[in-house]
Amino acid sequence: MARLEGKRVVITGSSRGLGRAFAMQMAAEGASVVINGTNADALTEVEGAISKAGGQVVAVRGSVAEESICQSLVNTCVEAFGGIDIMVNNAGIVRDRTILKMTMQEWDDVIAVHLRGAFACTRAAATAMREAGSGHIVQIISASGLAGGFGQANYAAAKAGMMGLLRTSVLELSRFGIRNNAFWPIAETDMTQVVFDRAKAQADDKGEQAPDPVELGFGKPEEVAQGLVWLTSDDAQRFDGQCMTCNGRKIALWTHPEERYVKFSDKALSVDAIAEHFRDATPLPINRPQRQPD
Repeated sequence: MARLEGKRVVITGSSRGLGRAFAMQMAAEGASVVINGTNADALTEVEGAISKAGGQVVAVRGSVAEESICQSLVNTCVEAFGGIDIMVNNAGIVRDRTILKMTMQEWDDVIAVHLRGAFACTRAAATAMREAGSGHIVQIISASGLAGGFGQANYAAAKAGMMGLLRTSVLELSRFGIRNNAFWPIAETDMTQVVFDRAKAQADDKGEQAPDPVELGFGKPEEVAQGLVWLTSDDAQRFDGQCMTCNGRKIALWTHPEERYVKFSDKALSVDAIAEHFRDATPLPINRPQRQPD
């Protein structure tokens, strides 16, 4: 039996790139999918491709920055397929610019799609899932949200916010039988093209051959989608509050932040006491994603 047989899924931002791969792979594994995007032609193409392959699909056009679209996605899934089992918050845009040059509009545009959209879709999906007593909400995040990204303050803040949304969802929604996880895909898409362009420019300057995406730690969208298929399957039922990464050839889990150098005192700590406690402390390392194995 297909891994997602009988699952009813909403995937935001699924008209192209990674979202398209998610929709195609999940439908191929037996899921009924509601796809979403703002480009009518691209959305129609994906809808046709899934239908031609024998999958069940309905398209909802619009931006998840609009609350009404988020609610419509869930309503459509419930009306077309009888309920919703999985919500994948994948929709996103980029407006890359360094902090000193970024405009408020560029900040707001990215936050609206990634973070506002993820919240509105999470809330709408959780409302329907609570009535059913089960469900799974997946936040699609990125390295920027975990380790920062040069020129991506808006994107990094939004993705970090989605991690905060995930952890709060675990606290609030687990009692209703709703699982919540994050999936960090590392895929070769239009949004990551800047990485390859930069690598090529650096190689050209050195008179070297540019590395290919695999060498840089990126997989094809359809390869990376295998990780999401597994995470949303019953095989991963025990996973809740997890952050899983996949590039097609590397998979891993990121740890939840935890305290170090903890000190308790029976009375309020003075500045001198704090200074003494941290006098020999070594600052904690800044973790950065590993593209390739050691």
